Amino acid sequence: MWQTPQQCLALLELLVRSTLKRRSLQNTVFDILIELPWTRATGRRDEIGLVAEHRAELVELIERVWPQWHEALAQLTAYDLPPTPAGWAKLQDIQRANNLPLLPLRLNRRTAASLVAPHSKAILTASRHAALGVTEATHDGLARIRPAKGLVAVSPKGNLDLEVLAGVLGEVPIPERALLDGLVIQGAIRAVLLVENLGAWRDFPEMDGWLLVHIPGWDTATALLLLNGIDQSVPVIHFGDLDPNGVRIYLHLRDKRPDLLWFVPPFWGECAQPRSLGEPWPDELSLDGAPALLVELIESKQWLEQEPLVVDARTVRALEALLLAT
Repeated sequence: MWQTPQQCLALLELLVRSTLKRRSLQNTVFDILIELPWTRATGRRDEIGLVAEHRAELVELIERVWPQWHEALAQLTAYDLPPTPAGWAKLQDIQRANNLPLLPLRLNRRTAASLVAPHSKAILTASRHAALGVTEATHDGLARIRPAKGLVAVSPKGNLDLEVLAGVLGEVPIPERALLDGLVIQGAIRAVLLVENLGAWRDFPEMDGWLLVHIPGWDTATALLLLNGIDQSVPVIHFGDLDPNGVRIYLHLRDKRPDLLWFVPPFWGECAQPRSLGEPWPDELSLDGAPALLVELIESKQWLEQEPLVVDARTVRALEALLLAT
């Protein structure tokens, strides 16, 4: 006991405020203190108060388990922060921000979090972003594309023939930082096809004038950045699984690109055996105006995966028909 800041902060809060609220981070210490004669019920739910006659015992305990409590309280007070876990977390953020070295213009978000947050996987809150100043936190995603013939990547650092590169590698990887540096794709593009699953994207038949972009699940930031550098008049079509998560990904992309088309050919159900979802579809995904096939899947509690469709000869024709109808 008394090994973590949260546990010691419970003592400090009780000492300073004469009350202590139950919090998930301090459940254990709260249960201990509530059993001691030092505390009493306040009449408020999940709150105890300090019995004045036992204040000396509380001071003795906190002196023993946290000798630096005076300094900690002074630091919290200096920034007008409460002696709570939330206040302590803000104080730690402030201290980290005050001790930052000179930073480059860009840092990976994990590197940035390791400097302004408790650890590299912590959330970069608005205040932590502010602590970075002009430094931009990047995801450093990769947009994997299969380019149409004649496309060129144009950037301040030079130009690159994507057809030649794809001829060697079979695909073209475009890093997020290159896009942030101003790289755009130029050339004739009839349409862009966003493909959710890696296998379906890689095995999809080549289509004249089409740019195929892999959308790896929820990792959409880099692909959307890529789309921003393509003529906005070029139709963008999404092709993904017909399951709850696949629908959510489509809706997320449509929020960013309201003109996004959804490729759900009616013959899809003939290409793959529907799979049982095991439970009803989430209510919020019962879409108005949803494709008929999706409505059938929702009603039957089933879902479909996209991979079998890539080897069906009707797929390319269906996409061309969808493009002509736009």
